[in-house]
Amino acid sequence: MKFLRIPHYGRRRLLAACLVIICAASSASALVGDDWKPVDPAHLAMKAPIVDKDADAEVIFWEVRVAHEDKGSDLGTVLNHYIRIKIFTERGRESQGRIDIPAAKIGRREIQIKDIAGRTIKPDGSIVELKKEDIFERDVVKASGLKVKAKSFAMPAVEPGAIIEYRWREVRSGISPYNRFYFSREIPAQFVKYYIKPYGDRLVDSEGRAVGLRAQTFYGQMTPFVKEKDGSHSTSMSNVPAFREEPRMPPEDAVRPWMLVYYAPDKKNTPDQFWKDYAKRVHEDTKSLLKVNDDVKKVAAEAVGDATTPEQKLERLFDYVRANIKRVYDDASGLTPDQIKKLKENKSPADTLKRGIGTDQDIDALFGALAAASGFDVRVACTSDRSDFFFDQNLTTDYFIDPTSIAVRVGDSWRLFNPASTYVPFGMLRWQEEGIPTLIADSKEPVWVSSPISAPEKSMEKRKAKLKLAEDGTLEGEVRIEYTGHFAADMKEDNDDESPASREEILKGKFKARMGGIEISDVKIENVNDPIKPFVYSFRVKVPGYAQRTGKRLFLQPAFFQRGLGALFPTAARTYSVYFHYPWAEEDMVEIELPEGFALDNAEAPLPINPGPISQYKPSLGVTTDNRALVYKRNFYFGAGQAGGALLFQTVNYNPLKNYFDEVHKQDKHSISLKQVVTPAATSSN
Repeated sequence: MKFLRIPHYGRRRLLAACLVIICAASSASALVGDDWKPVDPAHLAMKAPIVDKDADAEVIFWEVRVAHEDKGSDLGTVLNHYIRIKIFTERGRESQGRIDIPAAKIGRREIQIKDIAGRTIKPDGSIVELKKEDIFERDVVKASGLKVKAKSFAMPAVEPGAIIEYRWREVRSGISPYNRFYFSREIPAQFVKYYIKPYGDRLVDSEGRAVGLRAQTFYGQMTPFVKEKDGSHSTSMSNVPAFREEPRMPPEDAVRPWMLVYYAPDKKNTPDQFWKDYAKRVHEDTKSLLKVNDDVKKVAAEAVGDATTPEQKLERLFDYVRANIKRVYDDASGLTPDQIKKLKENKSPADTLKRGIGTDQDIDALFGALAAASGFDVRVACTSDRSDFFFDQNLTTDYFIDPTSIAVRVGDSWRLFNPASTYVPFGMLRWQEEGIPTLIADSKEPVWVSSPISAPEKSMEKRKAKLKLAEDGTLEGEVRIEYTGHFAADMKEDNDDESPASREEILKGKFKARMGGIEISDVKIENVNDPIKPFVYSFRVKVPGYAQRTGKRLFLQPAFFQRGLGALFPTAARTYSVYFHYPWAEEDMVEIELPEGFALDNAEAPLPINPGPISQYKPSLGVTTDNRALVYKRNFYFGAGQAGGALLFQTVNYNPLKNYFDEVHKQDKHSISLKQVVTPAATSSN
């Protein structure tokens, strides 16, 4: 479902070098012992948490041993987890009594959860074991909306004062020279310790340099590594605060403590020199990907046609690639995993043209070659993914950055393109790659540029409703919703691998959760797989009791599309910054035909709000010329004229931001009164 990024050249070379040694040295690793560790009586007697005085439960220790296994012909990274938790309150019993151990993929690496064992130590010291038959698999949904598989189980006999402990094996398929390891959980932790067994003692990279174990910590302070008797290296962190997801928060790895463990040569470089060397290496590695031959020149000339301006030429080349080259890993490609395995590797843009199918890298490279054949100066552009991590140019590891786009010089500036992002319009990048530092690869003088961030009107949610209100308060009629830009790309990615029935259920779920008794029928969903046209919902809707009847009056909320929505920021306090993925705009037009014999009763329009150039909220209310229908319009945008960093609001700015959106929410809930001026019977007699 999600975009697959271009492979990282530096990591791929290092991985190949490591594997030569690993294959010879790997061995199976065991679980964290066959016996549970003794329980300290002081822990059993503990009455209050240490890290957070308000905590309902607290981790006493969380121990993780990392090793590598040779599973026949496959290699895997294995994490043996062992965690012990003290329960203090009834809320702690409820929150920690049921355990979900997620098995989310890491990129394309599969995760398996195995060998779960657990037990509860009651306050009197008696022990109740977790039964194997009580462990099952289910889907869990995170606060971010991501659905993942998880092993689930309920710990037995949990009560305040008890200690629970459980262990499991997390098996990550394949071997990567980069691994992320986390220190925080949803409750505070007194002590977290990792034991990491290196791939081997004599690793070298492709240039013959000695490669050693390296680690970098983010958002926390760990102890220096200590070499253990078994050859592993250990590090720990104490008094780790709880991590709890919040809506519209930065990516997890931009706020919670974790470490990146990787293998690199012991070479001291300034950030400036490091990135120059990296960009030059990428330029050399990717030159062949942009190779122009006669076939490429011919297609470029045909695609450009009579276009005269650089913008026109690039758009035609962009559209040609989108229309004629199938993306291998696209959910909508129709290819099975076996078919993908059998595909030949494209070694040049000419191969991609000939076969009509390619990886993300192939598609982007073909666009670059066609642009070069049309006379443009073309480079590979390297950038990070801000949905994953906030990149810092002062880092001296290339783990967070990849060659993912094509840079084309137009006049005195570089334009960035990524036609492999199937649903992103021409002139835009994926939102994850907008508004962040981007490195233009070059053999002599690579340069950093900031990728542009799309204006709010580029990502529009445009909603129309033509409805009729009955005197009993029932509202029904036709609805159409269009999504463009990043909205559309997200909607298409979320729906393109779903069945038509599932897509319809997704739509209905959006409304049923906030409008009780709503009926949705005649659903049409358009342009799910179209890279250019808006994503469109159209349907018929019926909402019994939408307007409240009191005597001869009906009380009506004109903002139909906001009905039932809660406040965007419902909590008074905030732990993490507020992070908007991209600027956006909303445009609503709702026409409601009034019941026979009813008229507006001194109705006032909701109030507009203009906090400055970043945003605007502009509702309006009127009637048709015959006074038979109410016309409500709502225009809203957020993020205008902002650089990527201005989509991030620190906690010190939370209150004014919350107050603004609370006021928008208040005006969206604005209700008007309709008064019955003529009864249906009187109307009939006249």
